[in-house]
Amino acid sequence: MAALGIAMGAGSWFSALVLGVTLLKCLLIPTYHSTDFEVHRNWLAITHSLPVSQWYYEATSEWTLDYPPFFAWFEYALSHVAKHFDQEMLNVHNLNYASSKTLLFQRFSVIITDALFVYAVHECCKCIDGKKAGKELTEKPKFILSVLLLWNFGLLIVDHIHFQYNGFLFGLMLLSIARVFQPSIFCLWFKPQGSRGFLRCLILCALSSFMFGWHVHEKAILLAILPMSLLSVGKAGDASIFLILTTTGHYSLFPLLFTAPELPIKILLMLLFTIYSISSLKTLFRKEKPLFNWMETFYLLGLGPLEVFCEFVFPFTSWKLKYSFIPLLLTSVYCAVGITYAWFKLYVSVLTDPPVGKTKRQ
Repeated sequence: MAALGIAMGAGSWFSALVLGVTLLKCLLIPTYHSTDFEVHRNWLAITHSLPVSQWYYEATSEWTLDYPPFFAWFEYALSHVAKHFDQEMLNVHNLNYASSKTLLFQRFSVIITDALFVYAVHECCKCIDGKKAGKELTEKPKFILSVLLLWNFGLLIVDHIHFQYNGFLFGLMLLSIARVFQPSIFCLWFKPQGSRGFLRCLILCALSSFMFGWHVHEKAILLAILPMSLLSVGKAGDASIFLILTTTGHYSLFPLLFTAPELPIKILLMLLFTIYSISSLKTLFRKEKPLFNWMETFYLLGLGPLEVFCEFVFPFTSWKLKYSFIPLLLTSVYCAVGITYAWFKLYVSVLTDPPVGKTKRQ
């Protein structure tokens, strides 16, 4: 409800998008959750039951509190709500405790704190130039950006299936980006490339960091995908880079959901998001050159056969027991090619694009 209240000022279409994705998140409540579910339950128990001086020393569970103090205090605040659902989840010695009330509380805590992300998307939409807006609502850059952010496939599966609290953290990031774009702050970043140049550099830093720590946190690819969404509705070249990055980056998250019941969910959600992303951006830039060349098209289409082999062919081969790592290896290497290509292409565009002033005069 809080998210809907924030959204109302942007129009009924924004409210509808927020409501739709919120309902989808609710439908995902019963799905598989990773060990991160127990990690965060344990942190709730630690911060609620122990004095601050012991938070980072408590080791009853192997999932010790190892996030910075801001997040520890966030867990502390949540724990005072959690006690009204099931007091037992706040017992440090109740390892792997997962009652139905605990499940509902933790799932809904992610959904509700996403209100900050919704507000951040709303603010980012204010920064989008509406000159390319078509007559149809679905062709407006603000509508496309809202869908790309609110319905982001990676964020949905990482937070609302796998289980983490990335939504409100990415909300803080997007709010910071939105402030950079607004005139009152723009002067602080008055460079030849302007605020968009600053955003490109931010994405390059996030992507470069990800390249050196891929399997430390696969979800870190979202640090580049989400802000790249803002650039994608501005220029055809950026849209092309975004589509390559988001498609391969999202597919690289597939191994996080390895249980059979979630297989059709992740395939369907990714297909819907990818098809919408490509079709909407192609429509937005239909008067310009194609967003993909033949090589890029061939590469992206190759994700289909790769998924078929990894999920439907390999499990029935004799290699499954001895070489069980092959699907993960193939996925990692194939996606690395696309992500590295997107990183290189973005780097080239940053170095070769003319300054804002020169572009306008031309």
